[in-house]
Amino acid sequence: MRWPLARYGTREIVAGTVLLGAAAALAAATLPWLAVVPAALWVFLLAFFRDPERAAPEGEAKLLSPADGVVADLETVREDEFLHADALRIGIFMSVFNVHVNRAPVSGRVAYRGYRPGKFLNAMGAAASDQNECSFVGLERPDGTRLLVRQIAGLIARRIVCECRVGDHLHRGQRFGMVKFGSRLEVYVPASAPFRPAVAVGDRVKAGLTVLGELSADQRANA
Repeated sequence: MRWPLARYGTREIVAGTVLLGAAAALAAATLPWLAVVPAALWVFLLAFFRDPERAAPEGEAKLLSPADGVVADLETVREDEFLHADALRIGIFMSVFNVHVNRAPVSGRVAYRGYRPGKFLNAMGAAASDQNECSFVGLERPDGTRLLVRQIAGLIARRIVCECRVGDHLHRGQRFGMVKFGSRLEVYVPASAPFRPAVAVGDRVKAGLTVLGELSADQRANA
């Protein structure tokens, strides 16, 4: 049976359990009613690092959400980190109550990995996209279509985990990392790609389950 917590959070879970356990024991010996505080924090810690099993919906052309959260923006921008072209950016804000494990939106080869140091502004704001610390994963599908996924740290999040490397092959819905304690994920789809969005700003999405849109060769043929 698989442990239902994210392995990326093992250090925090162990450290938090030791510290909060000690705090609860101390409270129980002095002010028993106060023990509920570390107990509640421990439950929150476990809930934050939960990592449920998920089965990706069928259809290789369906682009999946890489994160749980709310679609914060959907707009065409210039992307010069990997695509070097205009691209549709789908921004997803993750609150501290969302599952924070990130999953690959499409199957493909990791063609690019990058990192940019930066600030820790509120990830809900547009400025976070330009100024915050972030990590880049460039994917290339078997048909040659390229997409970029960007993990962005937030006001509380100070630790981006991305375990894939250039040359790795990711499957749709496969775990590849997480951003700890509230943050933002972005997917960039080339404006020239035959992509039809299936979400709108304000929609709630789940990593590896929600279809953000569809990449269809038929659309290109019919355009």
